Amino acid sequence: MATTIPASPAKYHDKVVRQFTLMTVVWGIVGMTVGVLIAAQLLWPALNFDTPWLTYSRLRPLHTNAVIFAFGGSALIATSYWIVQRTCHVPLFAPKLAAFTFWGWQTVIVAAAITLPLGITQSKEYAELEWPIALLIAVVWVAYAIVFFGTIAIRRVKHIYVANWFYGAFIIAVAMLHIVNNAAIPVSMWKSYSVYPGVVDAMVQWWYGHNAVGFFLTAGFLGMMYYFVPKQAGRPVFSYRLSIVHFWALISIYMWAGPHHLHYTALPDWVQSLGMAFSLILFAPSWGGMINGIMTLSGAWHKLREDPILKFLIVSLSFYGMSTFEGPMMSIKTVNALSHYT
Repeated sequence: MATTIPASPAKYHDKVVRQFTLMTVVWGIVGMTVGVLIAAQLLWPALNFDTPWLTYSRLRPLHTNAVIFAFGGSALIATSYWIVQRTCHVPLFAPKLAAFTFWGWQTVIVAAAITLPLGITQSKEYAELEWPIALLIAVVWVAYAIVFFGTIAIRRVKHIYVANWFYGAFIIAVAMLHIVNNAAIPVSMWKSYSVYPGVVDAMVQWWYGHNAVGFFLTAGFLGMMYYFVPKQAGRPVFSYRLSIVHFWALISIYMWAGPHHLHYTALPDWVQSLGMAFSLILFAPSWGGMINGIMTLSGAWHKLREDPILKFLIVSLSFYGMSTFEGPMMSIKTVNALSHYT
């Protein structure tokens, strides 16, 4: 995609962007192939070939980790490194540390691909990886934060573009979620036990699990949207004020929605109701962001006919709208009674 480079002597560090972009494609193919296999196993159980490491229970977390963290994570880090340089008019802060984030993240993914089929797991959804790998994730993520926020700190423009606000929230929130949810007591090299008891562990896990969706799979990708949709359309974002309202509303509300995963469980009823209420409120900022993205094409709708990149971006925003309608609806307790655990 053609991108106009600002008039600046800055030489951008794009090698790490290309590396992460390449691995986005590789891990996408791997993760989705495993997904097809385990989907087929639901219909034809014999496809596990009576082999422990090919069973559904071991490959399912491999699939989710590969698609979310390997595929999605590589895409997010690649685009954040691309965008932060161009919106700040400076090359990456600490390029050697940026290179470490690439090799460190790939090491995490390979370690996951080995340990999960072997049944080495914390048994927490989206947080299955055992304590040595979880520690490595924390180290790589802190390095990523230093590179990203360091680049913003040395920027040549006063303004911080809204895409960087979303990426920044994604980086900070994921660090907090990961560290708190992975608090555990190791008992051996590949086994640990959570520091949280019973229902508290469940609540912390779904605070993490839902906000992995909220910040990893939403805030980060919205950062991508706020740069690439206006860029590809050749138009300014529809409403910059709405983008700021969208940002603060989303990150303020999302943190409270996790309990909707635990309706009709031992979780206190008031906590379940709180999760439902915040989930319903989330509908407004989510659709505000979708509308802001789609309406950025105002005056450039004709480009949709011939530009395949814009077609993908607008379809992505449409699916964002559909899924953020479905989510709040399914968080309603009476709907959840029918739709969940079935």
